[in-house]
Amino acid sequence: MTAVRPVAPRRWSRPLALLPGVLALGTLFVVPPGGAVVKDDTFMTAQTTGILNIEAGECFDDPVYSPAAGEKIVLYKPCPERADNQAYGFLHAADGPWDRAGLAAFAWKKCEQGFTHYWPGEAGSGLDYYPIMPTAETWADGDRDVMCAVYNPHGKLTRSLLPLR
Repeated sequence: MTAVRPVAPRRWSRPLALLPGVLALGTLFVVPPGGAVVKDDTFMTAQTTGILNIEAGECFDDPVYSPAAGEKIVLYKPCPERADNQAYGFLHAADGPWDRAGLAAFAWKKCEQGFTHYWPGEAGSGLDYYPIMPTAETWADGDRDVMCAVYNPHGKLTRSLLPLR
């Protein structure tokens, strides 16, 4: 019969040897600092739920998933409450067959004209814009409207960006 000996707690003989592995694993869970957000003509479309409720001059947040709706939705948000975007105009595209490339060229050109009208020169520094366009499906239903939206690539809005005139 062998005698039972109490087991002394084991001490790590090389605790520092594990440190690089632990640190490397920890970096998997660190969120890198955010860079500038770039929104293009595919960021959201006329089919994004809620975008058709936004009117010129109103602010709204980027699309977020809604469990209740089961999809990404856009919600109106007052500009001073740190909204993500502001609608600054609507354009009406000419009737014709669906031509995404042609519509995108039209939308970018006209939204740029509106952007430089409202925010000429230094007034537009630190801001950017993008068009929200119809899709092939909404175009087939007669949608010809493009929304132009302004945003701050480095953060949220704290007020309406539209100049008082």
